[in-house]
Amino acid sequence: MTRSLQCILMKTLLPFLAFVLAAGSGGAQTPARRSGEQIDSSFNAHKGEFNYLLGDWEFRATSMQWGEFRGYWSAVQLDEGQILDEYRVVGDSGETYYVTTTLRNYNGAADRWELIGADAGRGLLDFGTARKVGSEMHIEQRFGVAAGDSALSRIRYHNIQPDRFSWTLDRSVDGGKTWIVAAQTIEARRIGPARSIGALAPARNKKP
Repeated sequence: MTRSLQCILMKTLLPFLAFVLAAGSGGAQTPARRSGEQIDSSFNAHKGEFNYLLGDWEFRATSMQWGEFRGYWSAVQLDEGQILDEYRVVGDSGETYYVTTTLRNYNGAADRWELIGADAGRGLLDFGTARKVGSEMHIEQRFGVAAGDSALSRIRYHNIQPDRFSWTLDRSVDGGKTWIVAAQTIEARRIGPARSIGALAPARNKKP
């Protein structure tokens, strides 16, 4: 390659590389940090969005992977507004086939709900995020991380009524490139009222 051709290539490529680097750095900018007041305001505006789930439910489900099954689902609100729920699949004689616990907590700094699944012996790896979209709650969550068989799920809570709701899951095993639509659906019916629990470690007056 001649020296003159090298100069031409450098003059052509350098502006292009500078443009690419500038665009990349601009796209990687982090959102502006929120103040404590903004975080509290966002939390107060959204903290009731999962309240429809509070209480006790009986459900029937249809899954492309597992067929038809039934179970129970209960959710309580903790003293500071977090939602703790337990989802249990049972057999005809009441035996437990599967149970998982989820903690749902609103992140006022990121302006979203965050969820973590806690299957016994599986750690805290099944992380997800959620946002209310119109009258529905939309979740994106990864399941099966600890077992090494993780899949990405898009979940919709819809047809939400005081005594029932519908739940639809789309599943992807290739990181969201393709989706199995309605891989699992649930129809839930209320069997118990909304519940909450007080502080686990309430403040007390100091003993004299």
